[in-house]
Amino acid sequence: MDISQSSQRILSSLLEARTGQQITFSRRWRIDSALTSIMREREFDSIDQLVARLVSGRDPALTEAVIEALLNNETYFFRDKLPFDLLFGGPIRRLELARSRERRLAIWCAGCSTGQEVYSLAMNFLDEKTRWQGWKIEIVGSDLSRRAIERARGGVYSQFEVQRGLPVMQMIRYFEEVGGREWKVAPALRQAVRFEQASISDPPPRPGRFDIVLCRNVLLYFTTEMRRLAFTRLAQAIAPDGSLMLGAGETVIGQTDRFVSDPENRGLYIPVSAGGAQAVRVA
Repeated sequence: MDISQSSQRILSSLLEARTGQQITFSRRWRIDSALTSIMREREFDSIDQLVARLVSGRDPALTEAVIEALLNNETYFFRDKLPFDLLFGGPIRRLELARSRERRLAIWCAGCSTGQEVYSLAMNFLDEKTRWQGWKIEIVGSDLSRRAIERARGGVYSQFEVQRGLPVMQMIRYFEEVGGREWKVAPALRQAVRFEQASISDPPPRPGRFDIVLCRNVLLYFTTEMRRLAFTRLAQAIAPDGSLMLGAGETVIGQTDRFVSDPENRGLYIPVSAGGAQAVRVA
């Protein structure tokens, strides 16, 4: 579908102003596919016609729909798998010892999209129910997209979505087939997590201080200013001996002085104390 450069600029500016996300040149192909359903529903003949309606300012519902459509909500269960093995093999094992008295862990998935990452974490804990008996495990997912959070709370996924990364045993154990074409998370799994609609620039969700923070493949699309603010929020949210996990293509190097690479767990990051020294690790 043809789209003028001016319309591309307007859509990019709108998304950046409202969310901090950028539509880089390499991602402009997404505009056509993202807006197809809106074009069909609203019977617009072209994206330029849609943009003209946006610019008029007379249709706030259309503006919200366009922003929702342009947000990148790519996710799937146990995405890349290796990060989950790394997390449970290192930081969570260490924190299990460090929190043995209070027997409490809090995990925040920032930019959780439609919830698959959050449910994946919960399944790992539920798979070892005996090990974590008596613990309070709080897993919170947040995302800017209202539509994504509604889907996450509903916990209903298509056959394609559950087959994408979800092992068969977990699918059978934690999901119920509905209508022959969709799968819904079982009550035990749904009760193990919480979702909130929020931007990463907002104050962290309760309890406000987390042992593990995941912010995977979110910062890639942010402006430099928004990325800096995001790291500030993440630093405010993480415990002094906590761990931060970013996406494979993301790093703190050259981005912030609030985190440093974890020497014990490559690919993870640990907070830096106010005085500039590395946070104390618990053996």
